[in-house]
Amino acid sequence: MPKTSTKKDRGTEQHAALLETLKARFEANMARHEGMQWAKVQARLEASPGKLRSLGEMERTGGEPDVVDHDRKTGEYVFFDCAKESPAGRRSVCYDPEALEARKKHPPAHSAVGMASGMGAELLTVEQYHQLQMLGEFDAKTSSWLETPPDVRALGGAVFGDFRYGTVWLYHNGADSYYGARGFRCSLRV
Repeated sequence: MPKTSTKKDRGTEQHAALLETLKARFEANMARHEGMQWAKVQARLEASPGKLRSLGEMERTGGEPDVVDHDRKTGEYVFFDCAKESPAGRRSVCYDPEALEARKKHPPAHSAVGMASGMGAELLTVEQYHQLQMLGEFDAKTSSWLETPPDVRALGGAVFGDFRYGTVWLYHNGADSYYGARGFRCSLRV
């Protein structure tokens, strides 16, 4: 009698495939994490199945997550979405659930903050976006929503960034706006 695959077996296979993808990306981009060792990153990932699930969602939606920092105090590794352009599976979204709720005409399907929360991750901050841009040129054709200060959000706005003309640009838009070329990038600590 042939053995049937169980849900646990499929989950194990998916985790193994994700770890292989992350390892290959880690090894192909050593300049992003000089001095770090994959074996230590993998050990943290295997000890945190919830975080591995979050990275799986970041990968599934086109983020191409990779290690960009190591917090020596906590031992955590920091992952950012490192896709060259804003992740394709996370575009055409407004900023947050409040903006989504407030938009009565032609609302988008999701919000950046809502999707990130559902993935167990957070939007990049302005500082993290600058850190990412030090590792390469990202969002040369797209833009990404960034964590917005509460005082700006209270006035109806939200912050996004992109890279044009050799420069990182930060700008604002109404939080309820959405565009086919604007998505969001996540960070995750493991």
